Amino acid sequence: MAYTVSMEEENKEIARRYKDLLKGTYQRLTVSDKKDIRKAFEFALEAHSEQRRKTGEPYIYHPIAVAKIVAYEIGLGTKSIVAALLHDVVEDTHYTLEDIEGEFGETIARIVNGLTKISRLSKEQNASIQAENFRKMILTLHDDVRVILIKIADRLHNMQTMDAMPEYKQQKIASETLYIYAPLAHRLGLYNIKTELEDLGLKYTEPEVYNDIYSKIEDSKEEQVQYIEFFSKVIKDTLSKEGFSYTIKGRSKSIHSMRRKMRTQGVKYEEIYDKFAVRIIYESEPSQEKFDAWKIYSIVTDHFQPNPTRLRDWITQPKTTGYESLHITVMGPLGRWVEVQIRSERMDEIAEKGYAAHYKYKNAQEKESGLDSWLNRLRETLENPEGNAVDFVENFKLNLYAEEIFIFTPKGDLKSMPKDATALDFAFSIHTEIGMKCRGARVNKKLMPINYVLKSGDQVEIITATQQKPKLRWLDFVVTARARTRIKAALRDEQKEIAQEGKDVLVRKLRSMKFTFNESLINEMVAYFKLKTSLDLFFRIGNGSIENSHLKEFAAQRSNVFVNFFKKRMRSSPDTSNIEKNVVNENYDMLVFGNEEEQLDYTFAKCCNPIAGDKVFGFLTINEGLKIHKHNCPNAVSLQANYAYRVMLAKWIDSTQQDFNVFLTVSGTDKFGLVSQLTRIISNNMHVNIQSLNISGQDGIFDGQITIGVKNKQQLKKLTDNIKKIDGVETVERIYKQ
Repeated sequence: MAYTVSMEEENKEIARRYKDLLKGTYQRLTVSDKKDIRKAFEFALEAHSEQRRKTGEPYIYHPIAVAKIVAYEIGLGTKSIVAALLHDVVEDTHYTLEDIEGEFGETIARIVNGLTKISRLSKEQNASIQAENFRKMILTLHDDVRVILIKIADRLHNMQTMDAMPEYKQQKIASETLYIYAPLAHRLGLYNIKTELEDLGLKYTEPEVYNDIYSKIEDSKEEQVQYIEFFSKVIKDTLSKEGFSYTIKGRSKSIHSMRRKMRTQGVKYEEIYDKFAVRIIYESEPSQEKFDAWKIYSIVTDHFQPNPTRLRDWITQPKTTGYESLHITVMGPLGRWVEVQIRSERMDEIAEKGYAAHYKYKNAQEKESGLDSWLNRLRETLENPEGNAVDFVENFKLNLYAEEIFIFTPKGDLKSMPKDATALDFAFSIHTEIGMKCRGARVNKKLMPINYVLKSGDQVEIITATQQKPKLRWLDFVVTARARTRIKAALRDEQKEIAQEGKDVLVRKLRSMKFTFNESLINEMVAYFKLKTSLDLFFRIGNGSIENSHLKEFAAQRSNVFVNFFKKRMRSSPDTSNIEKNVVNENYDMLVFGNEEEQLDYTFAKCCNPIAGDKVFGFLTINEGLKIHKHNCPNAVSLQANYAYRVMLAKWIDSTQQDFNVFLTVSGTDKFGLVSQLTRIISNNMHVNIQSLNISGQDGIFDGQITIGVKNKQQLKKLTDNIKKIDGVETVERIYKQ
């Protein structure tokens, strides 16, 4: 519908919206505050006077609406309201950041500058560029969290007014909202805004699904109101008799959460059992809040049978966002499950407003808030210059939505961790170096491996070892972005170190074989050994995977006239033009089984013909041993459903990146300094990791057992040869433990 409004009516509407903004503030405004807001409003009105929105409306409607969301729904103060009114001025008008700073001061200018950067970044189309830009955007959290809060308000209003946009833009903005902005709002405690962003995102990404669920909710609204009144009536008398002053509200679950339940549980709308929640909000003195909450819980469960598996106690231990509430699911009238949320007025305010209310009620003596500690935990991940930006965004997004568990330290302090976090994740959450050296953990006084999945309430003590180093397989079980980032960085550093040693070795070897070390020759070698980059080649020489005999075979092949004829074809392997190019190696050449990553005999199933690198699983047949099937094999569902006990976890690995434990016995004549010499040779031998060392001597003779982590047989052979050269060592043998 065309926008047709006279100038006089338009001016009246602008004035009305401005007054509405001042009425709808969460914080109390002083005369000075109102003066600053008025100044910003008039500045923005003049700056945007020539602009119109897609609907034809004056552009100033948008900054006023964003300021109102900031003022009331998020609950921020004057500086944020001023910044929200000015947030598009530098981006869309002739005014500069210097003009803003001159008129409104350094703080407002800094916030507007952060918002302007984000606005410019979001215009990029490429996914990886978008991811890199998002990383930069999140870094503004450290400068001023208000930048992100105002950006969320800006995004909410854009989503509320997207009808006039072309469909492709609606899809792009809605997808970006679901991908990043809704999870951010969730993590910052803005649950109402998060819900609205998700519902609006669904409206434009899956309009048919959205409209179908919306119409069903609307059709059942009257029935729902009657049911909530009936439910409330049962408990009202008891609550009043106990002297509670309270309000009971009912609300439908969001359309997006309904859609998620339908998808994850594989059910229709009609089959969702908890379509709405009842909220009991009570008045209470701060000292009585917890006691009153459990008293109301007792009253509700006296009348209705609770589901014991659905109790959520965020009063005893609030979420790191500051959210406090007691959630129970009870069997209500007519055999329907109903979620009941019990919270005080203070808790409800924090749940509605997020951090603005959290700060309002925060004790001056209280330590840093959940938001501050969350930002501190993110700092290393955000500022790590290495790593794939898309991976970063995925990890970051997972951490935003992660359910929390609470872990006790040995001294009894409480730390929050995401659900499914392991002992190793906990070690990295304490300190990067503790994570790097983690060998195990004592969980509730019992010794557990580093991949032990923690449960809420566990008390955890981390065990470290000086010789411990990060392993590639650690990435299979850590869940926190911090742990993944630090492990990947350490593995890259170690790979580069070994590759540099390998490069030095290769230069010497080629010189002795009368070859000149140059880019062309290295490219030939990369192609010959079926690798991707020169870094892979240097790394394999450094760790002993490629040894003298292999280099001699290459030299012999190179001198063969027939091979020279086909040399050009050999060079058609992936681009290796840059000798120092560093890309992730994908040379999957070994299949391992189970959590212990054992090597077993196997054959490939003919029904799906898996190849190296495919996602696979092992299936133990009766007559033909272990068969390997692809995850999407036509027979996979049948095999896993009917014979789950015969299915074995399997995955492809790069054998040169994997450590295997080897047990050695060493014996000989006991001599002074022998142990230190032995440990020095092992440690210096291509970064071999000592797992354990046990040596005992008697009457001049010594015996010892050593457990080491090696990458391959060539590396082991070189190590044992070097140990045999130690004066006093007579035998070095490998033993196989059952």
